[in-house]
Amino acid sequence: MCDFNQGLALHEAISRCHGLDDQGLFWFEEPVVFDNYAHSAQLARELKTPVQIGENIYGPRSFMQAVLAQAADLYMPDLMRIGGVTGWMRAAAIAGASGHPMSSHLYPEVSAHLLRATETCDWLEWRDWGNPIIAQPFEVKDGFVDVPNRPGNGIDWNEDAVRKFAY
Repeated sequence: MCDFNQGLALHEAISRCHGLDDQGLFWFEEPVVFDNYAHSAQLARELKTPVQIGENIYGPRSFMQAVLAQAADLYMPDLMRIGGVTGWMRAAAIAGASGHPMSSHLYPEVSAHLLRATETCDWLEWRDWGNPIIAQPFEVKDGFVDVPNRPGNGIDWNEDAVRKFAY
């Protein structure tokens, strides 16, 4: 996976991504500015390696616009930007109806649950940044997160750690 973080102009993206196209990468993430769907769609058409966008898409309506523009092969919405659980589920329905694989961007403790309910579930982006303040952090085994069988989202806060890190 290669994340350009929107850092390339179209001509640079064409050159660099074609140069990497036979390297066996899973995807090129956000090679160009996230909301230039025409440029992103051009890359998705021209490249063999799938193009992934989505972490900067705000809300399911914008998600739908990106899908209609054929802006990417794969989508990776950010739970906060897409509109929380409701926005995620609406975007997941769009991804499912259009057949686009959907991965998560951050918030793995909640995104893991949502991906289980996503028809075209692909990758969970894992970060353990919340572990210092979570009473029982999720465990990762053999590259897979073990989602605990606990009520709600399965998160209980380590109140002592929350107080310690509060400012």
